[in-house]
Amino acid sequence: MMSRERKKAAGGLHEKLQILRSISHSRALSDTSIILDASEYIKELKQKVVRLKQEIAFEEAGALNQNSSPTVTVETLGHGFLVNVFSDKSCPGLLVSILEAFDELGLSVLEATASCADTFRLEAVGGEVGNVDEHVVKQAVLQAIRNCSEGGRQQKE
Repeated sequence: MMSRERKKAAGGLHEKLQILRSISHSRALSDTSIILDASEYIKELKQKVVRLKQEIAFEEAGALNQNSSPTVTVETLGHGFLVNVFSDKSCPGLLVSILEAFDELGLSVLEATASCADTFRLEAVGGEVGNVDEHVVKQAVLQAIRNCSEGGRQQKE
């Protein structure tokens, strides 16, 4: 037979799990499944925070950085990277050049958003294949940008 305190504690735990279930939009019925769903929900929220921080950084960089130098940020996400590239000038083949740099590093692009009209903006989530760190990815992207812009200048001459 359960004591009154144990019943009260069990009831409180059940109530808290139901609150967690509703917050994380879980449809699970078992306590373990509710906790697992909440864990996944927290991971998704963390990724959204990272993306929003990057968007804010891009907006600030775009407002402050009116010269032609590109902005490249790379963040580690689990076993991959979130890469953001912004340049106030776009050159033909820049996206291809950056994707080729990813390929040379062994990064597979899992998700990407790009805009190449007047300015160039790329947000890509890449899955890591080997031991590559953020600095190596950033340098490869910057080199791809330099190669593309130098190729554009050579074609004009």
